[in-house]
Amino acid sequence: MKTDDLIRALAADNAVRPMPLRGAFAAAMITGVVIAFSLYLAILGPRPNFLGLLTEPRFLFKVCLAFLLIALSANLVMRLGKPGAEIRRATLLLAIVPVLLAAGNLAELISVPVGLWSQRLIGTNALFCLKSIPFLGLAPLAATLFCLRQGAPEHPALAGAAAGLLAGAIGAALYATHCPDDSPLFVAAWYSLAIGFVAALGAVAGSWLLRW
Repeated sequence: MKTDDLIRALAADNAVRPMPLRGAFAAAMITGVVIAFSLYLAILGPRPNFLGLLTEPRFLFKVCLAFLLIALSANLVMRLGKPGAEIRRATLLLAIVPVLLAAGNLAELISVPVGLWSQRLIGTNALFCLKSIPFLGLAPLAATLFCLRQGAPEHPALAGAAAGLLAGAIGAALYATHCPDDSPLFVAAWYSLAIGFVAALGAVAGSWLLRW
């Protein structure tokens, strides 16, 4: 091989770039969500009266809230995957979710007799909720952490926590269509705890897996 040919071949090799973070994120999310959704269909599935629930305000509230958390946490994950990215606005936007949840709880407390508050809070599937959301969030968490490894997060634990928040929100969105407990009180207590567990798991895994 001539020297010029060798130089051109080496230059071509160096021209290869890793998949952009946005593309890696999309591929990871598709993979993680498909796995989670397959497990959901195989083990849980939607409630029998699912179509009728689409006009039920409490049901729509908890599902839409989960999807809002997915969108906001995905935005934060994308920013944390890039060194030097500004994350303050994306972090502040997450506050929309607890504010809306607090408003939903206030409406619930006003509309429901005091004697039913504890019943709505405890529900009928609290322990199952605590197990199901993390279970459904494991594949999205693994996929998101893999995606972040293709980037360069400056704060590994924080990036891992954001990945866990996203994964927990995906698990919550899926589980919400199966769970018979629609009260915002139940969502605030048990969904939040389950998502928080996945976020904590992501923080621990991120501090180890995402170090430079």
